[in-house]
Amino acid sequence: MSRKVKINAADRDFFRKVSEAAFTNPFGEDRNILDLKIAGSREEKNRQDLISRVIRKVADRVRGLDSEGKADIRAYEGNDLELVQTVFLFDIFHRHINDFDSLIREQLRTGDAPCPVPFAGDGLSALTRRGFSDEKALRFFAIFYQLRRAFYFINTSLIGQSPSMRTLRMHLWNSVFTHNIRWYDTYLWDRMEDFSTLLLGETGAGKGTVAASIGRSGFIPFDPRKGCFAGSFTRNFISLNLSQYHEALIESELFGHKKGSFTGAVENHEGIFSRCTPHGSIFLDEIGDISIPIQIKLLQILQERTFSPVGSHAKLRFHGRVIAATNRPLDRLMEQGKFRDDFFYRLCSDIITVPTLRQRIQEDPEELNVLLSHLIERLIGHPNEEVVSFVREAINRDLGRNYHWRGNVRELEQAIRRILLTRNYRGNVRTEKPDLRERLLKGLDTGSLDADAVVRAYCCLLYQRHFTYEEVARRTGLDRRTVKKYILMEEAGNS
Repeated sequence: MSRKVKINAADRDFFRKVSEAAFTNPFGEDRNILDLKIAGSREEKNRQDLISRVIRKVADRVRGLDSEGKADIRAYEGNDLELVQTVFLFDIFHRHINDFDSLIREQLRTGDAPCPVPFAGDGLSALTRRGFSDEKALRFFAIFYQLRRAFYFINTSLIGQSPSMRTLRMHLWNSVFTHNIRWYDTYLWDRMEDFSTLLLGETGAGKGTVAASIGRSGFIPFDPRKGCFAGSFTRNFISLNLSQYHEALIESELFGHKKGSFTGAVENHEGIFSRCTPHGSIFLDEIGDISIPIQIKLLQILQERTFSPVGSHAKLRFHGRVIAATNRPLDRLMEQGKFRDDFFYRLCSDIITVPTLRQRIQEDPEELNVLLSHLIERLIGHPNEEVVSFVREAINRDLGRNYHWRGNVRELEQAIRRILLTRNYRGNVRTEKPDLRERLLKGLDTGSLDADAVVRAYCCLLYQRHFTYEEVARRTGLDRRTVKKYILMEEAGNS
């Protein structure tokens, strides 16, 4: 098209809002505000109803351009081109949301063999009809799938409405697409393997679920010749709990070995770095438990993207992304020389702290009910308020409202099972330590704490949530050395 057209003022204002919404984190309040503006509503109690209204409004505007013969990006230039392109992508993506959701569920059932994508022809044709080149149509179609997978796994796997869980979901979206999805689309969609993620949090808090949400949400190209995506997201995410292996076997599990390289190596073995697909992710759980020699070998992979199997001099290349997790205080391990500083700084492109169950319940008491409903539905296969009420009553009766939940969500899952079997759950068999938050609040209420004790307890409470001295220092305005001193003093006084 040689003659360029312009968007009228009304459409330009509307398209700007749509464009801003398209690039805004879907788990944040800013997106909700933009959707209300697009829908022309002051308030909408049902989030899904609001989204449906937005989709219809955008589709109506696109049909309007279609009727005027202006629904082709090649008819525009400059800012108008950017706006119209984004609106067309928004419209086509949302027309296929249900198709992508069905594909995700089918892939979960099927497993590692990529599923056929019967709606791919319609989706790609819609993109090329709007003026996108074949190359861009394929890339945007793959990004559509990635966007929907990320939303699906973050939204369905990480349940809860407490502030810390809402923040966690926003953080995970940014970990997949960066804080600016325009940059992701322009520069980074095929470069995310360079960004390692470190997950911190207590045992049972859900670090594995968080890792899977990231690992299953990577970019996977579409193969038009085969009519399917180039890989299955179920195969693209590989998990390894490092604490399960003896020191002598960890290297072989990570990097593989050649036949005869050591006693018992009766055949070649592929490690997880060999098995990881080009668009995959590896989750290394309990990273704080590995030895310095293994840390050095992992550091080489992160720096040079190469490794060698045990007993081999061949250099193999690793193309995937690394996600690591620990429940141990890495600050202490580094100070003790048990965790290398350079290894930490290669792992920490992004650091995500998974909140404890007690923090979530403290922030919002309704969080426990939300989790009970979700876990019981997953356990018995359908929602059941009668079972939820039965379990909730048992927890309130046997544990009270201030139980510490040291095993976090994992403990809650087992509590549900035990209550369904025995009607009772008496809690963790270990002696419960006094809850730090309760001691701090009691001390403030009774006036039994001096200022120094208040600051010590507060620093320790923040450290239990965020796992790094730096984050505690940032939140309190204290320097790192003072924070460390206070935390060690508080823990020594309560050990």
